[in-house]
Amino acid sequence: MGFKAVQEAFMAHIKDPEQVPGPPGIEDRRMAIYRELFFNNMEGFLSNGFPVLKSLYGQEHWLSLVRAFFARHQCQTPLFLEIGREFLHYLANEHEPRPVDPPFLVELAHYEWLELMVATVDEPDDGLLDQLDDGTPLAVPACAKAVSYPWPVHEISRDFQPNEPLDSPIYLLVYRDRQDEAAFMAINAATAQLLLLLEQQPGQSPAQLVEAMAALMPQVPREQLARGLMQTLAALAERGAVRRHLGEN
Repeated sequence: MGFKAVQEAFMAHIKDPEQVPGPPGIEDRRMAIYRELFFNNMEGFLSNGFPVLKSLYGQEHWLSLVRAFFARHQCQTPLFLEIGREFLHYLANEHEPRPVDPPFLVELAHYEWLELMVATVDEPDDGLLDQLDDGTPLAVPACAKAVSYPWPVHEISRDFQPNEPLDSPIYLLVYRDRQDEAAFMAINAATAQLLLLLEQQPGQSPAQLVEAMAALMPQVPREQLARGLMQTLAALAERGAVRRHLGEN
């Protein structure tokens, strides 16, 4: 057996030892060390990255979920911090639902992955705003993301596990605050739309955003809309979730 074939047999066994025998000529006692090391590293990262999700399972069912991901999913990146994204992709596209899985499995996993993403993404502080005026060019930083879910994912715990989705979606802003901590705030549909407009076309000023939002909300008086939009943007800027647009590097 050539070296590449040995490598492939080694990794296939490490990923799925119950289904794939170890490579010939290697003592199982030694293979057990690698099996435990690789799997424990994976389980430890997922436990830290998805603590609420893990808390909803008994140990056996959690480990079987991690084992299935480890054995079946072909990761597309060698970056350790991308494991969470890979796990989310697996749950959404490859995982075969089990009776023990909560109905909000994918949504909760996405929310927890988003918390990790905003906490670790590279985002300089150069654009942080202490004051805001009508002409300030704005942008949504990479460490802030507005999302909507049909489940109250920010409230789910071992003691609160809803069985039915909400009558209408909730909107959340997940962001990294000025203390470099992941945080979230509940927002309404209008604020989510505002952030989407700014994300799609960074560099817009509050005055320009008033015009864009007025076209979407013609029923709201212009003065009221402008006042509310400035208050919203100021609150977002205070949290670091909206920043000065610095242009292309």
